[in-house]
Amino acid sequence: MSTPESPVPATYGSTPQAATPSADLRATIASVRDEVAKGVVGQDAAVTSLLIALLCRGHVLLEGVPGVAKTLLVRTLAASLDLDTKRVQFTPDLMPGDITGSLVYDARTAEFSFREGPVFTNLLLADEINRTPPKTQASLLEAMEERQVSVDGEPLPLPDPFLVIATQNPVEYEGTYPLPEAQLDRFLLKLVLPLPERDQEIEVLARHAAGFDPRNLAAAGVRATTTAEDLERARQEVAAVEVSREVLGYVVDVCRATRQSPSLSLGVSPRGATALLATSRAWAWLSGRSFVTPDDVKALAHPTLRHRVQLRPEAELEGVSAESVLSTVLASVPVPR
Repeated sequence: MSTPESPVPATYGSTPQAATPSADLRATIASVRDEVAKGVVGQDAAVTSLLIALLCRGHVLLEGVPGVAKTLLVRTLAASLDLDTKRVQFTPDLMPGDITGSLVYDARTAEFSFREGPVFTNLLLADEINRTPPKTQASLLEAMEERQVSVDGEPLPLPDPFLVIATQNPVEYEGTYPLPEAQLDRFLLKLVLPLPERDQEIEVLARHAAGFDPRNLAAAGVRATTTAEDLERARQEVAAVEVSREVLGYVVDVCRATRQSPSLSLGVSPRGATALLATSRAWAWLSGRSFVTPDDVKALAHPTLRHRVQLRPEAELEGVSAESVLSTVLASVPVPR
């Protein structure tokens, strides 16, 4: 994800009433990137996307082959935030109650009481979510969408902020269950973690040779630099970022173009358009602007939409990917001037 560098046309400028993003607050949020870099090498784009998810109250799906530091990335992010965090290792025998909690009979009082599951936290790491059957995967749906858990018909609210970061290995690995489309659509972003470049891999080995222990992030100097109050203030500023009607039309046109692509059997829904609007506003705020440009939309289109489209079988046989379809769509949709 690159930083937009093209000049901003005057038509996208803010009005006199627009709030100027706070430089100090942006610096506080951005400091998370420096803290994560103490533990993880070469994943700056992924860290920026995780910050966008935090600002948008959205959930993130991390995909990559084993050994590219997916879990370490989330653990280091949690260590840089003054938030409660829990981790669940998804396995084939995991039950829904193991995540959301369950009613437990107390023999002393002869009553049932609810024992909270790990979902009652600020940042939930769902590790290898595609290694558990769909029934257990679906237990997260209500928590992700409604930010609550229903127990005996009564809704129990989850803490705020609440963020699910799920990791998964590619589905061609044995013993995995692909996530259903309904659940994929609940993730704000899907990030694909690549293998590191040669220089980055050398840096990883150099850190381990110098004594780096991924289980002891405090020894690596990772500390909490951002609080829940900082996040809430930043979210309020992101919500004030202006979007012109022309840019709103551009977001809609990009999403509608995916529905007309001959390579796709499923295009982006209106929920996906709303997600693209939200991530574009957060990216504009992180860039120090109080208004959204088409370049912001382009920068976030791939991570926001790649998991919301479905390829036709014949397109897959021809080697077409969701990434290439989105690139074609972005190149074909006229950019407002």
